[in-house]
Amino acid sequence: MSPFSHIVRFECEESGRFYFADLGPDADGPPSPGAQLPAFRSIDELFSNTGKETVTVRRILAPLPYDGVPIYCVGLNYRSHAKEAKLSIPSYPPLWTKPARSVAHPNEEIRVNDFCAKSLPDYEGELVFVTSKECRDVTPTEAKNFILGYTVGNDLSCRLFQLQKYSGGQFFFAKAFDKFAPIGPTLISPDMLASGKSFQVVTKVNGELRQEADFRKDMIFSPEKILSHMSQGTTIPAGTAVMTGTPAGVGAFRQPRVFLQDRDTVEVSMQKVGTLRNRVVFE
Repeated sequence: MSPFSHIVRFECEESGRFYFADLGPDADGPPSPGAQLPAFRSIDELFSNTGKETVTVRRILAPLPYDGVPIYCVGLNYRSHAKEAKLSIPSYPPLWTKPARSVAHPNEEIRVNDFCAKSLPDYEGELVFVTSKECRDVTPTEAKNFILGYTVGNDLSCRLFQLQKYSGGQFFFAKAFDKFAPIGPTLISPDMLASGKSFQVVTKVNGELRQEADFRKDMIFSPEKILSHMSQGTTIPAGTAVMTGTPAGVGAFRQPRVFLQDRDTVEVSMQKVGTLRNRVVFE
């Protein structure tokens, strides 16, 4: 059994400090600013039920246990996306990382400089899992014991630097810019995800439906297979967020192609988790 059901991380009104709270299994998305919650200063205190305080929510933060941890990303992990990109399904999950500075919070403006604005910025709504403890060389069967929970994210990308001419086939630079990994707003437990409910990841741009992921049917590599593969010979820190890939519907493969513009708002939603909403602002 998971030690929680539904985690939110937030900045409190009283002191500006960061807190964690378990919203319980009946919550549907994050609390509103101004709500008062019994909360804890760290994820470890929440699990041990020590140091509880009642504080007021000022703003919701990315629901990650620790700051400063790089993010892993998976490419071509949906059959529908591989089809729209006219690419073969890979034998192993293609992987790259984003720096810790790429993390952005729910409702945070994503400020994009002129260089990125001219480099074909695009969205990718994704299911995200977060590791519970350090792991290395785990099997797919063992991997489930190292997954803390699930949320959603937006793997923002500058498509120009995914083109072979400009990237040499390496995607890190195209995706590693500051604030190019919004994550949140809440983290649900593996038990909740496995409860039999129909969970889907839905992406909208300015209210228009762009992506709808049925990851139980469309996903190629499960979270457990992804974590097992990325841990081979590599120590994966606790609190690592892993973006598990995107389905069909990204701007680069729409007809006609459409990329993010100044003041566009991207929303990535999933049942229980809530809606991750970020506006893109060109500097």
